[in-house]
Amino acid sequence: MSEATASESTVNDTAPGQPASAAAADGAGAAAHGPGASGRNRPARTANLLYGDTETELRAAVRGLLTDKAPWRDVLARTETGQTYDDGLWHTLAAEVGCAGLLIPESLGGAGASYREAAVVAEELGRAVAPVPFVGSAVIATTALSAAGDTEYLPELASGALTASLAIPFAAGTRYRPEATVRLDAPQRGDERGDYRLTGTITGLADALPAGLLIVPVDSVPYGLYAVRVSQPGVGKRPLVSLDMTRQLCEVRLDGVLARRVAGGQAAEQAVAAALLAGAGVLASEQLGLAEQCLDTTVAYVKERRQFARPVGGFQAIKHRLADLWVSVTQARAAARYAADWLAAGFGPETTMAVALAKAACSDTALKAAQEMIQLHGGIGFTWEHPAHLYLKRAKADSIGLGTADAHRASLDVLADLPAPE
Repeated sequence: MSEATASESTVNDTAPGQPASAAAADGAGAAAHGPGASGRNRPARTANLLYGDTETELRAAVRGLLTDKAPWRDVLARTETGQTYDDGLWHTLAAEVGCAGLLIPESLGGAGASYREAAVVAEELGRAVAPVPFVGSAVIATTALSAAGDTEYLPELASGALTASLAIPFAAGTRYRPEATVRLDAPQRGDERGDYRLTGTITGLADALPAGLLIVPVDSVPYGLYAVRVSQPGVGKRPLVSLDMTRQLCEVRLDGVLARRVAGGQAAEQAVAAALLAGAGVLASEQLGLAEQCLDTTVAYVKERRQFARPVGGFQAIKHRLADLWVSVTQARAAARYAADWLAAGFGPETTMAVALAKAACSDTALKAAQEMIQLHGGIGFTWEHPAHLYLKRAKADSIGLGTADAHRASLDVLADLPAPE
């Protein structure tokens, strides 16, 4: 992305640095009202779409590691095994590079970074379709705990010793609170004050298979968030056959499982809202990285593949398709960086709108880039031995995860405070 296309834009702001726990909940969404309702008279801030030196260095470190440890042939081979997540790669990213603790304060063992850095890591993981639970653990679950004000598990998460998952279906949107399917159960003999028992089933969870800690929304009065160690008796996981086996979904069953309360009432609702919003924003950056890789791979291929004694990339029809794709990727990059910058500034109506824009744009672009990759690779693009299908499956799964493009676009009229048609 050139500096010209990464120009800065000025928009209305909520208070910079506003903590996640201050996010306004709309069911399980972050903010129901657009800037016209709550931010019209606030001072302007400048959204920086450029990559800083720290982000560039982090990108180089993560890309180098993924090139060495997660080539596409290894990723493809792993999808055909019973262990689809790469625990070794995740441990290296978490413990040695520090990706697991990016959003955790330095005082708790983390890096004290922001969502801008987390978005850069997600871009590189998208480029490699890496089978690691970064979005689920280092972004969504970490944000939920931080927004709830619970710091007990954050040091373990920062060190990479513990992986966590927010027990909400991957297909849940960000605008409304997903319905909880777990309930409080009766206490058992020997339980101490502050112990709770949970029973229920949650299906369609992403990044939960390798998790050692589940953050579970519970249908109780008031609504609550509870932490469950997977090692506790009564926890069962069942892998599901998934379209994208690099992010395999699973079903979790809880049967009278001992749990600890993390937050309740409005604090729990706000924590879930912040986590889903942050997850959608960072997932948009993952889709951006995937689209960029598809474009780069396809351009390299059409330069080498020859037909009628000339490279196929020299045909005008191919040039036009790739030029259109390049424009779409450039626009998606601007949207993804805009969302990451607003997430780093704080949670509020403008952030919610930025994430909706980014998720809609990046979902469409990633899917288009993956489809073009298969089409323009010709016959080889349709084979199992080529990585194109890995990118198409990830792009399709990500387009459904945390709200579809259509759902996010449909929410923009309310978020932007647009008048209804007559």
